[in-house]
Amino acid sequence: MLVSPSYIYLASRSLRRRELLQQIHVDHELLLLRVNPARQRDVNEDVAPGEAPPEYVARICREKAEAAWKRVIQRKRPRKVILAADTTVCLGTRIFGSPGTPDEAKETLRALSGREHKVLTAVALKHEDRLEMTVSESAVRFRDIDGGEIDRYVDTGEPFDKAGGYAIQGRAAVFIAEIRGSYSGVVGLPLYETASMLKSFGVT
Repeated sequence: MLVSPSYIYLASRSLRRRELLQQIHVDHELLLLRVNPARQRDVNEDVAPGEAPPEYVARICREKAEAAWKRVIQRKRPRKVILAADTTVCLGTRIFGSPGTPDEAKETLRALSGREHKVLTAVALKHEDRLEMTVSESAVRFRDIDGGEIDRYVDTGEPFDKAGGYAIQGRAAVFIAEIRGSYSGVVGLPLYETASMLKSFGVT
């Protein structure tokens, strides 16, 4: 089923994803799942036992899209396409989420220093009974980062809402020796895949 191309809902608080949608001229409206931040999370983002990183990021993204659609129905909002996304960083089977403390951020960056890791970003589109999803995988290699650099970077506050504790579009760009894959996917929304999916839903 094709839908009106007027706008979509973005089920994400990420400013970076909003900016990427603006970059490709997709009109969108922010759809917040939790109006009250104190309310219980709509999606459990804990890693399930034995869950591999691609399975994890796909599950979280799918559940975000489904939860957002339920909000649209409950709030009697216009039934437009919903875009949900989730990004995770992994080193082998180890998943790095957003660090909650400076110590967690420093530990994450020490683990990634001088090594190649993967950035997985899942994107889901949901409208009525239809849900389509894709997972973008990119490889990022950090140069060796010394302890002083890590401390100074963490002191900027930039790592704290970022998967893997860094922002490729921010100060952490100087840490990155090589990237293979989608730059926008590492930022938080792979634009090639997203544009293709939106087109299949009739959103231009």
